[in-house]
Amino acid sequence: MLTRTILDWSDQASVRLRRLFITLLTSIILSWGLLPEVALAQTQTAPPQEAKTQTPPVQSSIQPYLDRVIKQLTEFRLDNGLKFIVLERHQAPVVSFLTYANVGGVDEPDGKTGVAHFLEHLAFKGTTRIGTEDYKKEKPLLEALEQLDAQIRTAKANGKKDEVARLETEFKQVEAQAGKLVKQNELGQIVEQAGGVGLNANTSIEATRYFYSFPANKLELWMSLESERFLDPVIRREFYKEKDVILEERRLRVENSPIGLMVEKFIDTAYKVHPYRRPIIGYDQDIRNLTPEDVQKFFDTYYVPSNLAIAIVGDVNPAEVKKLAQTYFGRYKAKTKAVEQIPVEPPQKQTREVTLQLPSQPWYLEGYHRPAVTHPDNATYEIIGSLLSDGRTSRLYKSLVEKQRLALNAQGYSGFPGDKYPNLMLFYALTAPGHTVDEVGVALRQEIDKLKTEPVAAADLERVKTQARAGLLRTLDSNMGMAQQLLEYEVKTGSWRNLFKQLDDISAVTTADIQRVAKQTFTAENRTIGKLLSKEG
Repeated sequence: MLTRTILDWSDQASVRLRRLFITLLTSIILSWGLLPEVALAQTQTAPPQEAKTQTPPVQSSIQPYLDRVIKQLTEFRLDNGLKFIVLERHQAPVVSFLTYANVGGVDEPDGKTGVAHFLEHLAFKGTTRIGTEDYKKEKPLLEALEQLDAQIRTAKANGKKDEVARLETEFKQVEAQAGKLVKQNELGQIVEQAGGVGLNANTSIEATRYFYSFPANKLELWMSLESERFLDPVIRREFYKEKDVILEERRLRVENSPIGLMVEKFIDTAYKVHPYRRPIIGYDQDIRNLTPEDVQKFFDTYYVPSNLAIAIVGDVNPAEVKKLAQTYFGRYKAKTKAVEQIPVEPPQKQTREVTLQLPSQPWYLEGYHRPAVTHPDNATYEIIGSLLSDGRTSRLYKSLVEKQRLALNAQGYSGFPGDKYPNLMLFYALTAPGHTVDEVGVALRQEIDKLKTEPVAAADLERVKTQARAGLLRTLDSNMGMAQQLLEYEVKTGSWRNLFKQLDDISAVTTADIQRVAKQTFTAENRTIGKLLSKEG
């Protein structure tokens, strides 16, 4: 739904500026749901060409396609609780791998926000054998850094400036010694030299994903590397350098970004108790206070076999996968899965509003609480989102941008900042010169209210159904896209089969469903408004 739509202006400078702001907001909103690991971008090359999988016509039943997938899919669980989903696709000699940790920002303890994302960064630093010249020499230096950091904190708290200066000098010296023993990005180099591509990861508000692709004959190498990565990680390696990287990332996304600040304030207003209200990257002070011990404790608690799932899609033999999985991942000791302690967000009783005045073009945001992905009306919410804000044919674009010219762009996002728990339908618009955010808000709400009072035309409904189904099926064309979707539905809904049920659910949505859900959802009591007003710098 976050497609970029640009009005044709003759003023090229204005076009470039508008594109910059639209791209910025899109990236900010996506970053609330997904923070990609950027440190390993240099290891990503063009993926090997995959043969396209034949997908069914979007008008037909999904059952024949599901039947083929069932025949090609094998699933098994190791004795320690780790789940594997293996889908055979023999069109090209390549395989995509995705390790899905069922843990994200919502699971972080109070005062430790950002720890899930921090851990994702550190998962690329290697093990006691990968990423180091000599771990026996490196280990005591890493332990010394942790001790010095604790001493510096204590000295600062006690106002001992001279002692702080002395300790910081010693810290830098030890850090430099430890740095000489690090083999930078050795994991990435091993993967790349073996023909692997796309080594990366991302952290969302509710999950952490690690992924890349290999030639089919490198299955055992992947098993070895990925199992070792979480069996023997060195959490302390370059911990403090990575903390600086993450703090800079937050400065760019939030402190130095008016729309970043707006989104942070908006979501904090929309939620009162649920951890969706917290940024994935974490609050500045929390990030500064995180220690290697905090990250290690988080890892030990949530990176247990029963909280992990792995999808392998491509040119593989399921029997070989199972044998190798037992050999490599079977080394993980079974541990009790952490008990979920996520507070339930109480129903919103009245309109909430937050306003910021910053050096920025004016933006208008409006959000409504909606149920989780497992709710029977999930497909209806997706259709509503497409009707209102998916591309140039959407109602918001045609009305606010083309007809009334109140906005330069108007879009939306269903499932913000995640969809595992009850979440938001978020709409936003960049106000056109000469107009106000209040004008945009009135016009946006008029389009939303039409869904409650006017049945959607059959042709419009069929168009967005076709777009929604085709979009999902295009995602499933690639090995990595299929791996991602299989695991999302397996973990969040209890079965990968619900991925295909969603396609049939989309087809089943009626105009009556849309009116019913719109009346339930788009109420004044359930509304949160965000206004970013322009302030001359």
